[in-house]
Amino acid sequence: MSTSGQTGTHPGGAESASQTRRQALGRFLRHARERIRPVDLGLAPGVRRRTPGLRREEVAQLCDISTTWYTWIEQGRDVTVSPTVCARLATVLKLARAERHYLFELADCADPEHWQGDIQPLPQGLSACVDSILAPAYILDRSWNVLARNEALLSLFDGWPDRSEQPNLLRYIFLDPAARDLVVDWEQRASRVVAEFRADVGAHADEPDLQALIQELSQHSQVFAFWWGRQTVVEREGGLRDFRHPKEGVRRFQQFTFRLAIRPDCKLVMLLNDQLPPQDAVA
Repeated sequence: MSTSGQTGTHPGGAESASQTRRQALGRFLRHARERIRPVDLGLAPGVRRRTPGLRREEVAQLCDISTTWYTWIEQGRDVTVSPTVCARLATVLKLARAERHYLFELADCADPEHWQGDIQPLPQGLSACVDSILAPAYILDRSWNVLARNEALLSLFDGWPDRSEQPNLLRYIFLDPAARDLVVDWEQRASRVVAEFRADVGAHADEPDLQALIQELSQHSQVFAFWWGRQTVVEREGGLRDFRHPKEGVRRFQQFTFRLAIRPDCKLVMLLNDQLPPQDAVA
């Protein structure tokens, strides 16, 4: 007997996953609400509190939403929680950074304050981790700013990213003439890079820092503007990458990309040496 109807491809699978996420959101908010002391928010402690922490109506009032709607959220009902409401909940419930990220993940919306107007430094120790990698390696944030790089990457890119005060991989690829010489098949790679970037930014593309970057690249690079307008989206899957080094000739690498658990907006990229076939070798 076929069991295909019991797999994750069942039509009800997506709805079931959505319901599970809503229920997890409700449980998370309830526990966060119960650990907040009223006096921490300037509220009277009261004499008859059947549950610890804040009441639902107090959270709703502080977030400027109706008690009924907040109750529905905690009950896991099918209601949409906007980024603005999520941000208010995070503030009222005094969520830590990881908890805030978890809240927005469960609510399936983008955090409007993730960018904070400036490039955020990496947690302590991550740069040292990159330095310890023998292969060329670097860390990018969501805007593809280079937050860390090792000496092997600096050598491969012939002095970049140290030539820039605030190095950004997209600006290098599309605005620095050196990239066209370094990256083999630059036109093909550039088109895929734009599609990878679109997949990376996703729902965050309308946020101020990313909007400024996209506008700058579109104004100064016809290639970027063309491919950004095509709405193409692909995963940053890695694979073979060829570079034409000015002193060492063509070098081939396998690219691997890893998301960072302690900075979900960042990724570690490593380029591992791959032997060039004889016909591709350059004297």
